[in-house]
Amino acid sequence: MDFRSHRLVDLASEVRARDRSAVDLVEGSLARIGQVDDELNAFVEVDAERALHDAAEIDARLANGEGVGPLAGIPLAVKDLEDAAGMPTRYGSQVSDDKPAEGDSVLVARLRAAGCVVVGKTTTPEMGHKGVTESLLTGATRSPWSTDRSPGGSSGGSAAALASGMVPLATGSDGGGSIRIPAALCGFSGIKTTQGRVANGGPNAPGSGLFTVKGPMAMTTTDTAFALDVCVGPHPTDPFSLPRSGAPWYDAVSSSFRLPDRVVYSPTMGFATVDREIAEVTEAAVARLEAAGIEVVRLDDIWTDDPVGPWFTGWAVMRARAQGHLEGTDDWERIDESLRFQISMGLGVSGVDLAKAQDAMYQYSLALDRVFEQAPVLLTPICAGQTPHIGHDGTINGEEQVGWVSFTYGFNMTRNPAGTVPCGTTADGMPVGLQIVGRQLDDVSVLQAMVAFEQVLGPIGQASI
Repeated sequence: MDFRSHRLVDLASEVRARDRSAVDLVEGSLARIGQVDDELNAFVEVDAERALHDAAEIDARLANGEGVGPLAGIPLAVKDLEDAAGMPTRYGSQVSDDKPAEGDSVLVARLRAAGCVVVGKTTTPEMGHKGVTESLLTGATRSPWSTDRSPGGSSGGSAAALASGMVPLATGSDGGGSIRIPAALCGFSGIKTTQGRVANGGPNAPGSGLFTVKGPMAMTTTDTAFALDVCVGPHPTDPFSLPRSGAPWYDAVSSSFRLPDRVVYSPTMGFATVDREIAEVTEAAVARLEAAGIEVVRLDDIWTDDPVGPWFTGWAVMRARAQGHLEGTDDWERIDESLRFQISMGLGVSGVDLAKAQDAMYQYSLALDRVFEQAPVLLTPICAGQTPHIGHDGTINGEEQVGWVSFTYGFNMTRNPAGTVPCGTTADGMPVGLQIVGRQLDDVSVLQAMVAFEQVLGPIGQASI
């Protein structure tokens, strides 16, 4: 079964109506994983026995007339940075504990309660620390669009599993772009909701601190909104979690089709160097939106400096907090070299430096607030560079550069909701994403714009696997 041919909403409805069984869906997912994952390496673990058992229980409950939740029988892949009961959480690391998790993360627990069936854990770079999904533990995960290219990261395993039709739903997390980047590179839509909309919580603080956003990933915005409706809301163990807001988000995005009257488009945000071809594809997409009747306000001096400095300060401190104790031990050399660099940098950050980095969050937010006085939605490229080849960073005008992901992490600092929709492909057939950013707490407007832009910009094709 190739789940790209089916809407998540329809599959769940068919299971609830007993027109299709949960076991059929899970068997289809397991068969598709067996068919293509050897080539892609998107899963670090698959638990077929438990998945089929859980699916059979859902079918039995339906037969007895019991409620099973809106996502009944939906096969779910869980990013290996969060717990799914009965499977180890390895964090893409050779120094992780192989002991099976005793319980689910808040996000996974909510999705299970809604009827999802966990089929396995997906790959991630070690501790989610970079924008490509490669680790010393699992090796490289490959894009379904071209197996010599990366699906991005750090939710690259989940993105590859979705874009190849292995599952209809997966979990991701985004501390600097880790949902948006792989969604864009794998040719589908994804969103980083406002921090706190989906509660973190649980026994441990989130890996990237205040930057962390978890959430579901699906191939379309409406399917993602349907899943988000069971995920959003506060949790008593997350002091930063937010209350639910208004009507269900799925109803808000599926009841009517409406383009925003006006958007702001910023091709560089004032600091980024963008690959010429990426810029051309993005400009062409914005021109199509303009032709559809949207007024486009072009602003390019929004942030006068790259927010990577203060973002990296906060990120590195979180890495030092979590893995700094390993420096000088036998396990140190078993950690990815680039992660060791981040840990060491974090160990040298003072409290004052961290406070100044957090102050920058307000400065960047103030600049954005002035932008949103002109329009409710801001558009940018999602990546500054071309899709990375395996073992490399992305390229800008033919040169490999770490700045190929310049457009995402700033919005983790400001905490604004930010999504991506596919807007075209490069000459070598790789997907390009358009980023949509909304006002503080206005997740619904971002989701509505994403749905509208999907309709105007249309499909870009499908991965070859």
